[in-house]
Amino acid sequence: MDADRDQQLPHEQPEGPPPRDGQGVPLLWVVALLAVVAICVGVGLLAKPPARYLSIPYNPTFLQQVRDGNVVTVSSTGSTIRGELRRAIRYPAGDRAVAPRTAIATEIPAFADGQALSALLEDKGVEITAHPATTSRTFGQSLLIGVLPVLLIAGLFFWLIRMSPGGGGGVTAFGRSRARRVEPSTQTLTFADVAGIDEALEELSEIVDFLKNPDKYRRLGGHFPRGVLLTGPPGTGKTLLARALAGEAGVPFFSIAASEFVEMFVGVGASRVRDLFAEAKQAAPAIIFIDELDAIGRSRGAAGGSGGAHEEREQTLNQILTEMDGFDQSLGVIVLSATNRPEIIDPALLRPGRFDRRVAVQPPDTEGRRRILEVHTRSVPLAFDVDLRRMAASTAGMVGADLANIVNEAALTAARRGHDAVSSADLHDALEKLVLGTERRIMVSTADRERTAYHEAGHALVGMLSSQADPVRKVSIIPRGQALGVTLSAPEADRFSYDEPYLRAKLSVLLGGRAAERMVYGSITTGAESDLREATDLARHMVAAWGMSDVIGPVAVLSPAELAGEPWPSHSAPETERLVDAEVRRALDEAATTAEEVLTRHREQLDALVHALLEHETLDELDAYAAVGVEHTARAIARPCEDVIA
Repeated sequence: MDADRDQQLPHEQPEGPPPRDGQGVPLLWVVALLAVVAICVGVGLLAKPPARYLSIPYNPTFLQQVRDGNVVTVSSTGSTIRGELRRAIRYPAGDRAVAPRTAIATEIPAFADGQALSALLEDKGVEITAHPATTSRTFGQSLLIGVLPVLLIAGLFFWLIRMSPGGGGGVTAFGRSRARRVEPSTQTLTFADVAGIDEALEELSEIVDFLKNPDKYRRLGGHFPRGVLLTGPPGTGKTLLARALAGEAGVPFFSIAASEFVEMFVGVGASRVRDLFAEAKQAAPAIIFIDELDAIGRSRGAAGGSGGAHEEREQTLNQILTEMDGFDQSLGVIVLSATNRPEIIDPALLRPGRFDRRVAVQPPDTEGRRRILEVHTRSVPLAFDVDLRRMAASTAGMVGADLANIVNEAALTAARRGHDAVSSADLHDALEKLVLGTERRIMVSTADRERTAYHEAGHALVGMLSSQADPVRKVSIIPRGQALGVTLSAPEADRFSYDEPYLRAKLSVLLGGRAAERMVYGSITTGAESDLREATDLARHMVAAWGMSDVIGPVAVLSPAELAGEPWPSHSAPETERLVDAEVRRALDEAATTAEEVLTRHREQLDALVHALLEHETLDELDAYAAVGVEHTARAIARPCEDVIA
């Protein structure tokens, strides 16, 4: 089994829209730049070059030249006066670097006496002219500035239209669907490439039969559901299942993410929905696949949007509802969608006539994980010592995406080590790297190393001595990821429900590291941060969601959206919230007390486990139990991955 969109089988090729002609060539910018340059050059060539006037002060230089009779003519433009002299002058007068000129210019101050200046000019016989204050333009300048920009904009507009043949791009395609169409001839993925989710495959097999033999159902008056919603945790293979369905049915497959409908402009998403359904009807029978439906399909009263973006999402959702109500079922168009969060989907989408069939895609069991590993190792050479059944047993709780990642990481590890085939050690090392993190080569002081050993030994010893807790599989004080040490625990087989004694034992194991630090050193460190967060979350679920508190009683205080981490307004009374907090605190205090009592009674075994950790740094299952002297029989699980405690 593969995971959602990000994963592909080794023999698959990634799909996507074909490249458009001219894609990647910035022709639009080249044309615009050349036009701007042409306008600037034209204006510069047609503009009349200004005269080179010698700028002089109004008083005393200009007035003195007038009194001396050296000024022949003057012209004024606003407060600027330009004039012609009989004899050329320099300014400053003694500056030999300035060439003498007869053309002068000056500015009349606002407080100058205009009447006195006019009388002086008339008395000296100076010819006086005036020009309007606005700058005049030549005919060529007016043509370039007034006409060419309009022509340029019109040209660019028509060019944008012409660059979108068939709606493949450009301004006219803004409201067109962006769904990727996959033809049956190029869709090679089938149900044979999907493993570990047999129940979902059986339900989807009916859709294949309907698409291939619609008359079989119509003759009895039956019609197939308009929409099928795939739900399940991330990585379980919902997107893969949709693609395999299209390959098995041999019909066109339109795939799009829900977020691709929404734009900043209200109405674009609805337009794209209409266009998508129109294309699917023309290609019928066909399958429309909308991935991550919660991006536009969340409940219309929920938090998570405001303003234009919120309005656009709601209009897009309304259009989907309308289209699913309106198309003829006899066409053979089936809408398939996937989401990780079905609890926040708008009820209108889930009513009969729309997404009226829901298929749960759950994490696989041990046998399912084995078959998933077989699918992912088809093109990977395996050494003789690889046992996929044993590997599947050691990956309880993992989904297809996790298993694909393990196989890929093992192949990279084997190549780095120069192996010709992937060995069992490569697979187990890849599993530890992905679950625990990469080993960090940092210098840890002797005191910190010993304290880390007591912390991890506290987790491990409480788990070993508690009959309800999962067996301890590995203890290590080697820094990995953000943790200075790790303790792994896992059940002997897959578990699908948990009783209260098991959960309370798990709380004690989570707080065992903190209890060991407090008992040995009389203080605690920041190393218990992740333990406290996980324990608090578990205790809150026990009290507010699973009814494991006599004070709260059989009441579900947390809504499904709150359980999924959605910022949902609480409808509980303040008194109820206070009771929940008090019960969570009581459950954690009892778990901490239990852990302290166990470690106090078995202090010698705690010290023995710490000594072994300081000596070997990492202890496997059998070595850890032997170090504390607890009887233990070998189990089938070698290196499990559940319940990593830092």
